[in-house]
Amino acid sequence: MNPRAPYSVSDICIIALFTALISILAQVSIPLPGGVPLTMQTFAVLLTGIVLGRRKGCAAATAYILLGALGVPVFSNFGAGLSRLAGPSGGFLLSYPLMAWIAGYGAERASKPYIAAGLAAANAICYAMGCILFSFITGSGMAAALAACVVPFLMADLLKTILAGWAGLYLRKTLRRAGVH
Repeated sequence: MNPRAPYSVSDICIIALFTALISILAQVSIPLPGGVPLTMQTFAVLLTGIVLGRRKGCAAATAYILLGALGVPVFSNFGAGLSRLAGPSGGFLLSYPLMAWIAGYGAERASKPYIAAGLAAANAICYAMGCILFSFITGSGMAAALAACVVPFLMADLLKTILAGWAGLYLRKTLRRAGVH
């Protein structure tokens, strides 16, 4: 039996800090006609994965989902509840722990090709899970889901991904120098 706890007090604090960051950036939201708003959540989730790595990044994103599911108004536009997770944008929300894990996995490899691949794969998972649930909930086909959930977001998501990669690597390096792992 391993006497060491899975997370130290320092780990729990940094996970909580990044859970709060995702919650705050979720409120930067622009509603779109398709029912899926443009938010800064995906930026925050990618940043979380890169800075914290796969385990702690996934834990922070999971804590965010659990808080929202329990009724804490952390989702975009101060939304909360299971209805948000089962709504048209629920697939995107449910993808966040996996996004953080994949982005963190790429960042842990510490080479630019792995990081870029991790960020691209994380976005692909988000789009796939989001489109599948959107299509199921709305009764639309996959082409309509792609038109509503992917096409309007491609340029903004590319910009958010590049920014998350750059800022994440900088923060990761800075925190490591400060002794925060």
